[in-house]
Amino acid sequence: MDKKHRFGPSDYRLKSTETVFQGFFKMTRITVEHRLFGGGWSKPLRRELFQRGDAVGVLLYDPRNHQVGLIEQFRPGALNETRGPWQYEVIAGMIGPGESPEQVAVRELQEESGVEVEKLLPICDYLVSAGGTDEKMHLFCGLVDLSDRGGIFGLEGENEDILLQVWSYDEIMSAFSQGLLNSAAMSVALFWLQLNHQRLRPES
Repeated sequence: MDKKHRFGPSDYRLKSTETVFQGFFKMTRITVEHRLFGGGWSKPLRRELFQRGDAVGVLLYDPRNHQVGLIEQFRPGALNETRGPWQYEVIAGMIGPGESPEQVAVRELQEESGVEVEKLLPICDYLVSAGGTDEKMHLFCGLVDLSDRGGIFGLEGENEDILLQVWSYDEIMSAFSQGLLNSAAMSVALFWLQLNHQRLRPES
């Protein structure tokens, strides 16, 4: 049975919007009212919203060699992690004006790995954390050739220092099961790969 939301876009009222911070990121304060499940309208709800927009993530998978490409880079949001603030991640970037998710995926693959994608397979789109940010992730699996790949990448103008590593499928799934790969995009992508890698591999 198709389950539908009780309410939709016409069931809230945006009362005010104010930019409270504009730097590398943007923070907006909104006041909104919305319909209640029990009837009537909520009291005005005031919240700060971290506005990033839409992003693209790409998991690199080589179906011929059964390998996965990951990038490693410093992340300020992981300063309190016991293993340190360097994170294993999928390749990712923000969508700019007039760009499609597929265009961004191809661009970021070149900037962060130097790899040309053979085929982009959509995994899913998801809201990263809708309680406090409007960011939406468009997640793909990029079928690529990872033979003799690896190295340091990133744009100097954006202070990027990105290490591309190639792991066997078994290595990456072992690390995943041990909790060493703990970003949301990585987790979603690897669960998808677990379900789909057999159909992606060429017949021997």
